Amino acid sequence: MDSAESDAPREALQSVFHLRETHHDGDRVLFYGEALASRGTVIEEVWPAFREAGYEARLATTRSGAEDVVIAEPVSHGPDGVPWKNLGLFVATVLSTLFVGSVAWYYVPLEGIQRNPLLVLQAWPFTAAVLGVLSAHELGHYVVGRYHGVDVSLPYLIPFIFPFGTLGAIIRMRGQMPDRRALFDIGVAGPLAGLAATIVVTVVGLSLAPMTIPARVLQQSGEVIVFNNPPLLDLIAAAIGQPTSYTDPTKTVHPVIIGGWVGMFFTVLNLLPVGQLDGGHMLRAMLGERQETVAALVPLGLFGLAAYLHYGRGLGLNESVGLWAFWGLFATVIAYNGPADPIDETPLDTRRQAIGLLTFALGALCFLLVPIRIMGV
Repeated sequence: MDSAESDAPREALQSVFHLRETHHDGDRVLFYGEALASRGTVIEEVWPAFREAGYEARLATTRSGAEDVVIAEPVSHGPDGVPWKNLGLFVATVLSTLFVGSVAWYYVPLEGIQRNPLLVLQAWPFTAAVLGVLSAHELGHYVVGRYHGVDVSLPYLIPFIFPFGTLGAIIRMRGQMPDRRALFDIGVAGPLAGLAATIVVTVVGLSLAPMTIPARVLQQSGEVIVFNNPPLLDLIAAAIGQPTSYTDPTKTVHPVIIGGWVGMFFTVLNLLPVGQLDGGHMLRAMLGERQETVAALVPLGLFGLAAYLHYGRGLGLNESVGLWAFWGLFATVIAYNGPADPIDETPLDTRRQAIGLLTFALGALCFLLVPIRIMGV
């Protein structure tokens, strides 16, 4: 990079930073000197010029603490080369969901899979449904993040074991957040895209013929996981006139519906208004720093919910008590770091505020006091 390319960032520093020297470190430009204002004020002042010149700007301190340094790094414009880690996790998650889906939801005997591994392909509709809703959610974040010029990664799918074969998907936001508008748009895009995919998958699943449970499965004893219906699932079923259960004990709903259930459940968790979760980002954009007050109450609410189910309704750890207690602990941890802080604190417009309220309302339709129960048979 020649000196002309860094003229705009250097000029932007004049009013808030006493510049002593400039160094080039590969594509990065390091401005050493002394900050003349607070960290937030410095970055807020220089951000527009740096962004226009194609850089992310952040303020740091040298190891000795003797000097401040403004670090300008080129804005990322997408994956650099083949995203092998993303692809590897995608393949691993496809395999894990195919295996779990075939054994748990399509009743393929384990010994049959050992003789012929291709039997797991029977579960491809389950895999497509589960990964479809999760990928739609994360790609919503990715596309809108790129639209706003924020450095976000492609989705990382997470393989797991029962009951779904995956723990979900995540993306990484490496760039700084320009303003509350971008923070809100990126935060809300995931739940809305995921819910759209969830509704489609649920309609398809409810329209498919029920599965027949093999006699060997009905005769087994042990524990089974019962997934209760969120209100949104019942509303969709009523709208298209399809049942969500059958009086015949040998019949059960098609496994594709599990993809819709997963989408609704993950929507509820992601919309918790705390930390780096989507709800935390959205509420930070909607309320500003007042979001911290709400976030502090979230763990208390989750612990209170677990206590109510245990002491008020006599339910055990396997009947969602443990689930909400775990999320109470998790919310406590992630509340410490908080959501992303935008550089520009200009309040949101009325339209975005309304979209935010609507999204939280849709999330409420996915909520259940007792979403999961583990029962003996």
